[in-house]
Amino acid sequence: MFHVGEIAVYPGHGVGKIESIEEKAFSGTKQSFYIIRILDTDMTIMIPVDGANNAGLRAVIASGQVKKVYEILKDKNMVHDNSPWNRRYKDYMERIKSGSIFEVATVLKELYGLKHWKELSFGEKKMFETARNLIKKELSVALATNEEKIEKELEKIFSNNHNNHKG
Repeated sequence: MFHVGEIAVYPGHGVGKIESIEEKAFSGTKQSFYIIRILDTDMTIMIPVDGANNAGLRAVIASGQVKKVYEILKDKNMVHDNSPWNRRYKDYMERIKSGSIFEVATVLKELYGLKHWKELSFGEKKMFETARNLIKKELSVALATNEEKIEKELEKIFSNNHNNHKG
């Protein structure tokens, strides 16, 4: 159960703030909804309170779990997936929409690895940006720091991954 003013993560959309909890009547049945404003896009989403768990609405990860995200990103074992982009796209979307920041981190790491070997297609670039923004926003909230600091940390991790890879 979330309260007004709390920060939550909505899978595929990212970190949002619970703006209000409203009751709406549909076909004579009253239902409560979280009105959540996604911080990155300013989009407002209505999520049924009863279905919030099924929708994957969750709290921001604890600061202690940030280390695990960084460990995933630092893992130098790269899987070069040669499957067609549409198959990888479907797989990446499922992982991003899973709501798990750890799955999103894996997508980001794989796309960053791919970016190192070839020019990313438009779709891959878009997916890369989505994953990076989801990670950046949630980690900045989890660590109560600014996104620029997280961005620098991500760049450092990836440049270390790939500089060590060549030698």
